[in-house]
Amino acid sequence: MQTITIKDGKEKQLLRHHPWVFSGAIDSISNSEEIGIAKTVTQDGSFIAWGWYDPKSHIPLRLLSWNEEQEVDDKWWAKTIAASVLRRSPFFMDKTTPTTTFRIIFGEADMLPGLVADVYGTLIRVDISARVAWDHKDLIVSTLEKLLQPAMIIITTDTAYCSVEGLSETVLFYQDGAYFTPSKRLEAVRFREEGLVYEVIPGKGQKSGFFCDQRENRKAIKAYCKGAVVLDGCSYTGAFTLHALRSGAAWVDLIDSSATALKQSLAHVHINQEANTIPKDSRERVNIIKADIFRQMRLIEKNKYDLIILDPPKLASTKAQADKAAKAYKDLNRLAMEKIKNGGIIATFSCSGAISSEMLRTILAWSAQDAGVEVQILRTLGQAEDHPIRLSFPESEYLNGFLIRVIR
Repeated sequence: MQTITIKDGKEKQLLRHHPWVFSGAIDSISNSEEIGIAKTVTQDGSFIAWGWYDPKSHIPLRLLSWNEEQEVDDKWWAKTIAASVLRRSPFFMDKTTPTTTFRIIFGEADMLPGLVADVYGTLIRVDISARVAWDHKDLIVSTLEKLLQPAMIIITTDTAYCSVEGLSETVLFYQDGAYFTPSKRLEAVRFREEGLVYEVIPGKGQKSGFFCDQRENRKAIKAYCKGAVVLDGCSYTGAFTLHALRSGAAWVDLIDSSATALKQSLAHVHINQEANTIPKDSRERVNIIKADIFRQMRLIEKNKYDLIILDPPKLASTKAQADKAAKAYKDLNRLAMEKIKNGGIIATFSCSGAISSEMLRTILAWSAQDAGVEVQILRTLGQAEDHPIRLSFPESEYLNGFLIRVIR
């Protein structure tokens, strides 16, 4: 085990339990080639935390435990994983729950760096974005198997971080205590969110395959859907659309750049019609449009929509990209404000961690000024409770949104 000394002035944030240490904060390393547990100390040798050092990672030191007496070993990993899962026990203890999809591990917010795990019915999908999590993948999947007895676990590396972490784009399949290679396309796994039925193909789909972080926000549009003409922008596989249809929407246009996602959204409409969770004629009131949302918003007619949902993909991964992203968010929301009916409702989101809620609110004010409209904020929106925000790690707050009314 080695010791890493932090530069004077760089230790304050770490003592407040921020888990990331970049190379510029490191003063000295006893062995710069050694990967593994490291004791992190101040210039005078005072203990800060136990961390995991890996010179090949874009964050070379990730702090794990601030308890000097605690040994950070495989038992620590298993215990921390179990604690994260048990904190979500309200989601899976009630067998009659209308929701069987939720996040059980949310990376650094759960003190588990570079590790995300989601439950989809009988399937667990693990997404890895850091080398430290990859190095512990076998322990991670075996621990989750013991805790929850899933039918299958899928392990993927996050393509957004593979290059900076030196990881290969990988999909692994784990079942009954061993990895395996599927001999054919795997069957779809079905699960529920608020009683609506969805499905994922194991090993397919963006990120974790389904975005359960929007759970509460999908319910928030319910009051504005009855008899409404709705635009579901960046619809992915149609979760907002299903909620709109169930709440009585007269018509829904779905816009997404992925033909595969749009095809799956129609499949979800059919599945829920058959399950009687949405009206029987819902498919007749749905239209899909394969397009870039920024281009398509310029083409749509004015005064058609009562409700517009804007849920674009991440536009800023770092603070350096925030200004460019802010201009894009402003443009998109300005167009929506110009096109929506007088008194219409917009549910608008940013999943860019570099765009704070306050910044998004300012962007909306700029958009309203340019569109020549008044805007009322009806509700502030954010990520669901299974995506907790760790106060010592503000980067864990990434999904921000507002439900607004546009008045001309």
